[in-house]
Amino acid sequence: MLELRPTCEHCNKALPPDSLEARICSYECTFCADCVDNLLSNVCPNCGGGFVPRPIRPAKNWRNENYLGKDPASTKVKYKPVDLIEHAKFLAEFKGITPVKR
Repeated sequence: MLELRPTCEHCNKALPPDSLEARICSYECTFCADCVDNLLSNVCPNCGGGFVPRPIRPAKNWRNENYLGKDPASTKVKYKPVDLIEHAKFLAEFKGITPVKR
């Protein structure tokens, strides 16, 4: 069952179950679209995978008890801001680009 995490792991922005801003990698690491696009370069800092929009679980029981009422979103926050300098180094190694110097 896909874990619908409640916030962005980097900036802690709220990402409710129906959010169109939520992005996940194949390990369900969850970030907001702004962090994915503008800080992470679409590369997960935890696994190196890419991101896709997180699916929205129906709030209403349309069919077969597959909805939020039966399988609610997680309330456990995983807030661990990304070290952007280390991520830039990872991107350089991963993508062959030059890291941003500070």
